[in-house]
Amino acid sequence: MSVSVFDDPLLSGLLGDEALARQFTPEVEIAEFNTFEIALARAQAAEGVISAPAAEAITAAADNFAPDMVALRNGVARDGVVVPEYVRQLRQRVGPAHADRLHYGVTSQDLIDTALVRRLASIVVVLDQRIAVVAETLDELTRRFGSRRIMARTRMQDAMPTTVADRIVTWRAPLVRHRERLAQLKPRLLVLQFGGAVGARDKFGAEGQAIARRLAAALGLGDAAAWHSQRDTLAEFAAWLCLVAGSLGKIGVDVALMAQNTVGEVTLADGGGSSAMPHKANPVRAEVLVALARYCAALSSAMFDALVHEQERSGSAWTLEWLTLPQIVIAAGAALNTANALLKSVTRMGGDS
Repeated sequence: MSVSVFDDPLLSGLLGDEALARQFTPEVEIAEFNTFEIALARAQAAEGVISAPAAEAITAAADNFAPDMVALRNGVARDGVVVPEYVRQLRQRVGPAHADRLHYGVTSQDLIDTALVRRLASIVVVLDQRIAVVAETLDELTRRFGSRRIMARTRMQDAMPTTVADRIVTWRAPLVRHRERLAQLKPRLLVLQFGGAVGARDKFGAEGQAIARRLAAALGLGDAAAWHSQRDTLAEFAAWLCLVAGSLGKIGVDVALMAQNTVGEVTLADGGGSSAMPHKANPVRAEVLVALARYCAALSSAMFDALVHEQERSGSAWTLEWLTLPQIVIAAGAALNTANALLKSVTRMGGDS
């Protein structure tokens, strides 16, 4: 077993999400760094903060820049962040005439946080689409089996008869709300980080706001005041991911209970096998949904701990985000894929119409 199940060569087949995991690779992050530095130089040149030749030199150097990754790794061990070594290498490529104009007036957090938000912009599109697909699959199950009868249970005891459609409503309705929440969250989440050393844009004077507007527009993000030590929106996004995973865990536990031999309210096309009991068809995907929901719930507390930034910047709280947020993103993404596969595998729900 690897340190992370999400990239384990075996367990990733059960729990991984390759599409979203690619957004957290160093190659994608470095590409976002390059994009930021080019957009920053151009915005600064447009406002007269750096010269046009400097912006051109930075653009040429940063375009498809591929740094020495071993040196970056050693730099992180030394500096705690990747940016100082990245900037050092890129300045060498820019050349002595304009090297001091590269990364002018900004700080490591501007680069790292904006690169994160740019990747989250791609991720939220995927997640929103996946929720819509799961909702459509639930609609199809309602069309096929909605009128059939099942037993409603409260506190794990038989209560009174209901329909498959009624059960599915309890699964689908939260998904609609999650899409609404995401639409409300995106304008707060997908914003530029641009504050300089202490978040005050002090190097730019009157031109600071104009540079920010140009930079945000070039990067396809909203303009906002620096949020270096204000991490509430990232925590809100993590909470949203955990809500999604939790709602899918509800589907998972219900399906697992409905699939019990003594209940028989759902039949799955491809249950998991047993090495000792070949007659079994285990509800593996349903169990995965429950596990991922609980995993997200456990990690969510770390994201709320990471709200506590000392004064203008916290190295420890920031590092805690790096440890936590990618894991929650991948868990929620994997849960959406797993939920859709589980629901697609349903061949029967309920009794006779």
